[in-house]
Amino acid sequence: MLFVLLIVISCLLLLQVGAESIRLSQADIEKLGQKYGQRAKLRLQSWQALLTDLADKDEQEKLTEVNRFFNQVRFIDDIKHWKKKDYWATPVEFLITNGGDCEDFSIAKYYTLKELGVPVEKMNLAYVKALTYNQAHMVLTYYQTPGSVPLVLDNINGQILPASKRPDLLHVYSFNGDKLWLSKMGRRTTLVGTSDRLKPWVKLQSRIENKDINLQ
Repeated sequence: MLFVLLIVISCLLLLQVGAESIRLSQADIEKLGQKYGQRAKLRLQSWQALLTDLADKDEQEKLTEVNRFFNQVRFIDDIKHWKKKDYWATPVEFLITNGGDCEDFSIAKYYTLKELGVPVEKMNLAYVKALTYNQAHMVLTYYQTPGSVPLVLDNINGQILPASKRPDLLHVYSFNGDKLWLSKMGRRTTLVGTSDRLKPWVKLQSRIENKDINLQ
């Protein structure tokens, strides 16, 4: 009976990992390439190769290379790109279309680093105000320890710097897989609830889990 129970638990864990994984099979890539073109296929292949190449690297190298890889993608406003005021794209959509806004850069980096084994507890998607541009912005923040000043992975400034070295960013709030905080200078100051209060985040997680692609 115990043996059967262990098998069931193992199967459930495998299903869970498979559902959350952003890895694509070669068949997936071929199918997407046929539908969206050779360049889209090459970007997806490069992304999957990155996951393989960085698998055994330390976290600092993973941060550097993932930040560099996605910062090559074009910045395009949602209205122009998706014909919507606000749309959070999955990493696959982001790469297929070779474009997105700050949320899309941050989301792609978050999920890629998560796939590479960086604990969710060390990462936050952070809403900030980009003071230079006087507009809302999103970045990915990485905490070496819970109390440390986080590093900022940003598509505006490609250099990974501590939040204390980014006076151009005014931190407002941040979130990860299941938590939502108010933040100041990148630090998580007050836990204000769960991230399921953010409807775009909930929808995005569901679409990634179900491998939905919603392109115009």
